[in-house]
Amino acid sequence: MNEAATPAQRFLRVLVTVGPGGLWLFLFVLLPSLLVLLASFLSRGPYGELGLPLGLHNYARALQPVYLEAFTESLLVGVWATLLSALLGYPLAFYIARHPKRDLLLFLLLLPFLTNFLIRVYAWLVLLQREGLVNALLGAFGLGPFAFYPSFGAVLLTTVYTFLPFFVLPVYASVERLDWQLLEAAYDLGARPFRAFLHAVLPQTYPGLFAGSVLVFIPAMGTFVVADLLGAGRVVLIGNLIQQQFGVTRDWAFGAALSVFLMGFVLLSLYLYARLQGERGLEELV
Repeated sequence: MNEAATPAQRFLRVLVTVGPGGLWLFLFVLLPSLLVLLASFLSRGPYGELGLPLGLHNYARALQPVYLEAFTESLLVGVWATLLSALLGYPLAFYIARHPKRDLLLFLLLLPFLTNFLIRVYAWLVLLQREGLVNALLGAFGLGPFAFYPSFGAVLLTTVYTFLPFFVLPVYASVERLDWQLLEAAYDLGARPFRAFLHAVLPQTYPGLFAGSVLVFIPAMGTFVVADLLGAGRVVLIGNLIQQQFGVTRDWAFGAALSVFLMGFVLLSLYLYARLQGERGLEELV
């Protein structure tokens, strides 16, 4: 029988197994976040560099109406993109999971990711412009042309197209693990199809719904490329403002404050959502 490991041996085992992952998280997640947080309290120097004095002036500036309007616009994009992804992606996940050629359908779902993100966004720009394919097809029926681009609708449509697979895949994983005997039991107890779905199927897909909603909502709020190209200046999101601060205006301190503001809102939203679910709901989601 092996002797019990000493505290030093246990520490060494933990260091070997958890250490590389912990070091990676510290270097590429925690440390950059702390640096951004520190930069948000600094000031912009005469040449755009970070400097003193320390203060909350960047956060006070972030609360000005022009920046709150961009934040509200980003929130709308995130919420609408998540809702539309749920309406489209939830039944699509069931269809793929129950289809005999689901491997092929999954491949087709992920096929756009083999193309560069910017190329896909530019493709929608070409499709939605006044002389694009969409207006050409509508013109064949005597409709249009319509000004689809630039607009909030074009930004929202492209955002949903971009992040829809991120919603479908977690829901698909939940559907794959469904216990269909619960649905049969609901039918045996006299439940109608819709009621049986609400009580026997929907609760089993909560983990996938939650994961998919997070994977769509967070990047949709922070995106800036889609709004920059499809909005053409008419749609300005918080991501566009952050990109401008770190690029054109070289106000890194204020850009860091906007980044912290956005991250804080996302984390607060996730916390409140988990609290509203209750302890039992949170355990099921995790």
